[in-house]
Amino acid sequence: MDLTSITPSPMKGIVNLVVEIPAGSRNKYEYHAEAGIMALDRVLHSSVRYPFDYGFIPNTHAEDGAPLDAMIIMDEPTFAGCLIKARPIGVLDMYDCGAYDGKLLCVPLANPRQKSIFSINQIAPNQLEDVAEFFRTSKGLEGRTVQIDGWRDYDVVDELIKKCTPKRKKSFKVLKKTKTTT
Repeated sequence: MDLTSITPSPMKGIVNLVVEIPAGSRNKYEYHAEAGIMALDRVLHSSVRYPFDYGFIPNTHAEDGAPLDAMIIMDEPTFAGCLIKARPIGVLDMYDCGAYDGKLLCVPLANPRQKSIFSINQIAPNQLEDVAEFFRTSKGLEGRTVQIDGWRDYDVVDELIKKCTPKRKKSFKVLKKTKTTT
């Protein structure tokens, strides 16, 4: 699975998101670019489970040295390696061991039930707090210091993506639907 040709953001307000961990899982998978596969990194220490499908925006580089993290609100969990076109609606500002580790929250373009969701303010506050608590608990039990600075709305997303996207010119393939014949 080679992700080098996938653009982080095919158009303003849209990202390509690669799922590493399906919602409900305690298994922490990570993409290993050298091998082109998903691998089990660890099993969470606690009984908490990922509240949303969790992954990253390919071909980005965040302040923590890894690709920009992203979560996506799905009706059903997907699978590790699933590529989803998504609309970011906000950012969880989080510091992990002192380093900024912001996480996008997105909705899938493919779900017509979520076509009218454009803002973090459209998500129930208790659901957002569940996400923040998940990171406090799971990282805290691993002995890591986590600081949650709260949620910011969609208007900061484009700047964060630009900041995390390398400046070098590269041609990316555009993901298009292909016609199938039967």
